[in-house]
Amino acid sequence: MKISRARLSDLEGLVELFNDYRMFYHQMLDKPGARQFLEDRLSHDESVIFVAILNGDYVGFTQLYPSYSSVYMERIWKLNDLYVSSQARNLGAGQMLLEAAKKHGEQTNAKSLILETNWDNVQAQALYERNGFEKDDSVYHYTLNLK
Repeated sequence: MKISRARLSDLEGLVELFNDYRMFYHQMLDKPGARQFLEDRLSHDESVIFVAILNGDYVGFTQLYPSYSSVYMERIWKLNDLYVSSQARNLGAGQMLLEAAKKHGEQTNAKSLILETNWDNVQAQALYERNGFEKDDSVYHYTLNLK
């Protein structure tokens, strides 16, 4: 398995995974929308995406968004997306993608990687905790929906 930072040339392989990821979170099939969204992120350097490729097939990805902590006055990265296709689960892709994200964070001198996941996504929670992520029960997350 090969992990690399995605470029525009990876767009077509990434679109399928991204669409599957969104459907995992109960969103509608929208390959044109997925393609446009990813193309915008990649072409404007608005996120960092790592892809897992096995035997020429795109089998996983993680997407990081840059942010900053005002309290610590340092860069942080939000690990917003991590997805491994069903046929590639338990082959180490998720682990390798997390390692790539961590290495990127270290290389950019970030304070931390942060993420959130659904309370019932226990398989992902176990992966995160095995990799040193700690559940933070000291803060609340709020959402204001604008659309």
